[in-house]
Amino acid sequence: MPEGDTVWHTAARLREALEGKTLTRCDIRVPKYATVDLTGQVVDEVLSRGKHLFIRVGQASIHSHLKMDGSWKVNPINRPSRAGHRIRIILETADVQAAGIDLGVLEVLPRADDMDVVAHLGPDLLGSDWEPRIAAANLTADPDRPLAETLLDQRVLAGVGNVYANELCFVFGHLPTSPVNDVRDPLRLVQRARDMLWLNRSRTNRTTTGDTRRGQQVWVYGRAGEPCRRCGTPIKSENTGDRISFWCPNCQT
Repeated sequence: MPEGDTVWHTAARLREALEGKTLTRCDIRVPKYATVDLTGQVVDEVLSRGKHLFIRVGQASIHSHLKMDGSWKVNPINRPSRAGHRIRIILETADVQAAGIDLGVLEVLPRADDMDVVAHLGPDLLGSDWEPRIAAANLTADPDRPLAETLLDQRVLAGVGNVYANELCFVFGHLPTSPVNDVRDPLRLVQRARDMLWLNRSRTNRTTTGDTRRGQQVWVYGRAGEPCRRCGTPIKSENTGDRISFWCPNCQT
C-alpha cells in the first residue's frame, strides 16, 4: 500500500532514472493534459512531499499521487511496461521508460507554483521540513479526535497511511478509536512515526516489527483472526467506510 515511504522510494528511483536526461517521449493519457508534450526538455528534478510526487521538467511540474493502487514503473527502453490501459503517463529517455500506472492524481502544473497543492500539509516525515514539535502540536490540537483518524490526516503530519496508523496505535497500546488525549507522550509518538518511515524508505517490503522475514513484518495490520505477537489474543478488525482498522483487544485499550 502506497504510504510516505513508498512515495519517497519511488521518487528516488525516478530521480536515478530520469534526472538530468532529455525526454524523447512524453505521452500523457489524461484528457485535460493530453496535448502537453515535454519531449526534448530535460528532467531537472524529482521530489516527494508526503504522499505527493513531482517531476520538474523545464517550466512544468508533473504532479502525481498514488492514492490506493497507483505506482510508477521504471524499465529499460527495450522492455517497456505492459500495463496497457492502466498507464496514465509515459516518460521516455534514450535508455529508460517511466510509466505511471493507476495514478489517483495526475496533473501538469506551472513549476513556479507546484508546491501550492501541498501547502496544506503538515511536517513531512521524510522531508527537510520535518519538525517533531510542530507535528506533536498538530496531533494534539483536537484532543477528542480518534487517534488513527488524526494520524491519517495529512494536515497533521505528512506521510502516514493506514498501515502505519494501525501499527502505531498498537505500539503505543491504544485502540484506533481512542481519543488523542489518551496519548501520554505525543512527541514520542510522532518521533516513532518518523523512525518507522525513515527505516523503511529504501525497502521494497516494509517492516514495523523489526523482523524482515516473510509474514513477520507487521504487528496487527492485515492479521485479523491471527494471534497477537505479544499476547496471543486473536487480532480484531473493523471496516468503516474506506478504511479498515486492526487491533489487539488485550494489548490496546
